[in-house]
Amino acid sequence: MKLYYAPGACSLSPHIVAREAGIGLDLEQVDNREKKTKNGQDFWRINPKGQVPVLEIDAGQRLTEGPVIVQYLADQKPASGLVPPPGSIDRYRVQEWLNFVTSELHKSFGPIFRPTTPDEYKRISRDNLGKRFDWLNQELAGKQYLMDDRFTIADAYLFTVLRWVPRIELDLAKWPNLKAYVDRVAARPKVQEAMKAEGLLR
Repeated sequence: MKLYYAPGACSLSPHIVAREAGIGLDLEQVDNREKKTKNGQDFWRINPKGQVPVLEIDAGQRLTEGPVIVQYLADQKPASGLVPPPGSIDRYRVQEWLNFVTSELHKSFGPIFRPTTPDEYKRISRDNLGKRFDWLNQELAGKQYLMDDRFTIADAYLFTVLRWVPRIELDLAKWPNLKAYVDRVAARPKVQEAMKAEGLLR
């Protein structure tokens, strides 16, 4: 399998999941601005949406959308415990978290990153994220991870998105449970492996 990624982008999430699950992936870096892969391929031909991540499966099929890719990867190694069994209430809890991260957090960062977004809209987006962080900070009180003491695919995604907070002029120190959570996930050996491989850690 091959993962098309951009360093530190949302593709870090499936990269972490693959390493946590013990799945070897070929990595192909993508220049998000130029829409070219490191070996010169036109990324639009690989994913007409123009976004990472893309997971190329051995059969030649491609999956897009991070929350789908992490579930696919975890299901390849069910013994890893990265996703609860199909049909269990915990499975739906993890999917609930994935949906929250993608719709309420991830998509709120885009307008703030874009230089053409009006400043007032950026301020509103930051305020909305702050309200979500207030709620998340309470949810994580007394918990190691989103599913209590069990690291799951939802944690890989939330961690990836929370790493972007310093880029939008917010400080996680305001939310101590979130800050401790990010530090805890960042200390995981497989998370560090993924980050080193993407050049995010020295």
